[in-house]
Amino acid sequence: MADTPKKLDTPTDLETNAVRSVAEALNASLADSYAVYLKTKNFHWHVSGPHFRDYHLLLDDQATQILGTTDAIAERVRKTGGTTLRSIGHIGRLQRVEDNDADFVSAKDMLLELHKDNLKLVEGFREVKELAEDAGDNATSGVVDEWTDLAEERAWFLFETSRGA
Repeated sequence: MADTPKKLDTPTDLETNAVRSVAEALNASLADSYAVYLKTKNFHWHVSGPHFRDYHLLLDDQATQILGTTDAIAERVRKTGGTTLRSIGHIGRLQRVEDNDADFVSAKDMLLELHKDNLKLVEGFREVKELAEDAGDNATSGVVDEWTDLAEERAWFLFETSRGA
């Protein structure tokens, strides 16, 4: 019975310690993605001012894009034999992006804060990339490039938009 796999074991040819490191980095990036998603939706719901419609739509589009990456990140963890986030509390323990519970945030401050947060996502994705390459995990190394590019694009749009806020 010693060869009986655990219920969530996923076979992989990657070395166990390397997989664990990649999964931990992916889970931290996943937690950050959820934190940035919720903050983006928060700001989408609470933005005000003369550019309301433009900012409201921009933030909704960006939130949708961020949420779209979360499943791919979590599934990458599982494909490599790891387990992923299970709760809001788990997200809170792993996230590196700070929440914003302020009653009011100016539109410009929203844009600048989300710019910084998306760059934090980029930083985390670059860490994932490095660990994946060290582990010989070509699939993770390849797919993380797309997530990095999307976060860089969001940061760019937020930066450029904040100039006129």
